[in-house]
Amino acid sequence: MTLSLTSALKPSAALSVSYLERRRLFFTLMTLPAIIYVLVIGVWPLAQGIWFSLYEYNLLKPGRTHFVGLSNYVDLLSDAVTRGAFVNTVIFTVGAVTVELLLGFAIALALWRDDRFNRICLALILIPVTITPLVVGLIFRALLLADYGLIGYYLAEFGISDPRGLFANPSSALATLIFVDIWEWTPLVALILLAGLKALPGDILEASEVDGATALQRLRIIIIPLMLPSILLALTLRTIDAFRVFDSVYVTTGGGPGNATNTLMLHAVKQGLEFFNIGRASAISNLTLICIAVIAAGFILLIRKADRKANGR
Repeated sequence: MTLSLTSALKPSAALSVSYLERRRLFFTLMTLPAIIYVLVIGVWPLAQGIWFSLYEYNLLKPGRTHFVGLSNYVDLLSDAVTRGAFVNTVIFTVGAVTVELLLGFAIALALWRDDRFNRICLALILIPVTITPLVVGLIFRALLLADYGLIGYYLAEFGISDPRGLFANPSSALATLIFVDIWEWTPLVALILLAGLKALPGDILEASEVDGATALQRLRIIIIPLMLPSILLALTLRTIDAFRVFDSVYVTTGGGPGNATNTLMLHAVKQGLEFFNIGRASAISNLTLICIAVIAAGFILLIRKADRKANGR
């Protein structure tokens, strides 16, 4: 009887193994196009950029291409324009993200109560996020032009801005670009923080209110500590995105006046597409990528630490 049971089970086991193999093969084939897409669109250009950054490679002088190792990276450290672009990028990132976080948190608190009016307000304030940065830059450039801009004309007329316009003045151009970024991306930060607020445990907040805690005390002692993962997530996304800003700067100022609004990504594009210095452009792009990777790694560690602390682990 034992032999008959064993012989009866053998085909079923073989069928199960065959089914699992076919299932594994099916899912492998299904993911193959995505893997190829990532390799072609992401990994290959990245590897090619790293390779080009090790060469003196100018499209106008292809015959003089030669291996220079890390010389392109070393030259960037002594290049005043690159250092200025890095400083502009840091100022833009810190200024924009800081204000976006504060304003976004204030908007999230204002829209915390779930009613029809707040839902309508949330839908309306999310409109800027749906517009691409390129179009946003063109809109603000048209609005702030001193000669025929709807806002810029009156600012110049009443002496509030430079007669040439806010984007044409070195002292106000970068601040104006920061304002444009704040206008566009503060609603996204507010949405992320609002989701974090709605996920807070209501019993803890109700207990603190019963115990007589003021709104400021609840905000400082309960809400902000429990909101740290959401706050750090918003900071991570916006910092990475702001550090690689290009579109809005390109269509509004083009890095000018002079190099007052030149950023790392814009500087890389200029080196590659205007001066055809592919080696230098690749080195600048890789430098930007390294900075973004360091920022992302730091924020990820902070998010994990905040999440463990919020969950009491």
